[in-house]
Amino acid sequence: MDAGDLRVFEAVARLSGMSRAAAELNTVQSNVTARIRVLEEQLGAELFERHSRGVVLTAAGRRLMPYALQVISLLKDARRAVADNGEPAGDLVIGSLETTLSMHLAPLLTGFVERWPAVDLSIRGGTTQETIEQVLERRLEGGFVSGPVNHPDLEEEKVFREELVVLTAPGISRLDWSAGLAGLRIVVLRSGCSYRQRLESILARRGVVGLRLLEFGTLEAIFGCVAAGMGITMLPRRMMEQVWRDRRVAIHTLPPDEAMVDTVFIRRRDSFVSSAQAAFLDHVKIGLASAQAAE
Repeated sequence: MDAGDLRVFEAVARLSGMSRAAAELNTVQSNVTARIRVLEEQLGAELFERHSRGVVLTAAGRRLMPYALQVISLLKDARRAVADNGEPAGDLVIGSLETTLSMHLAPLLTGFVERWPAVDLSIRGGTTQETIEQVLERRLEGGFVSGPVNHPDLEEEKVFREELVVLTAPGISRLDWSAGLAGLRIVVLRSGCSYRQRLESILARRGVVGLRLLEFGTLEAIFGCVAAGMGITMLPRRMMEQVWRDRRVAIHTLPPDEAMVDTVFIRRRDSFVSSAQAAFLDHVKIGLASAQAAE
């Protein structure tokens, strides 16, 4: 077993197919199949279950995966550490909440790219849960998520704090929590969204049960449904001021202990911090501080 075999194994698992992995690795399917077979023989266990649509990991394959990712990451970090002379350059893959990306990061990206043109920056939007999982799996170098995270394998650094508000159709002037809001529908992103989890927790504390969920893939769709009276949602107040200030919804404030949320930057404790990552985080913090001072 060598690092090359583990790279092939990881690609097959991630892409759920030998042919798809072969295309990504720029080789032929027979080579991928042969290397997986040799790896399975060396380990004395089947790593994949084959079916008509591709492959899925066996229990043994799932146990192997974290070690494969660790080896691949360590070798990548070693190469990057040797090549890193202190000048930001190379690939930088970061995760972010969709709201953080659109409201806070997007306005700063042009300045970063102009200052550090040798950095190939990629930002992947996702929920807090998705981003945490991908950082832990070493698929992302770091990510902006709702905190606190409190995971033993992760470092987290507070980046900014913002207020969340409940949004309803414009005709609702006051949320009557005491009425239980019977038949309430909440309009949310997929499971793992921190705003969704916080809204569900707030409603539960007020005795609102039996929630009906409307899930959508974009914030635009969520906002449109709320404006049309299909349900309620929770989003940052800043988004209303910056993105949707001309649209009609009712904004309902919450007590500070429920409304205020920290966005933190997370990364693995054992990961290599490249000059590109350090420069990007410094650029973001300086840019956010300047924007806050100007408000």
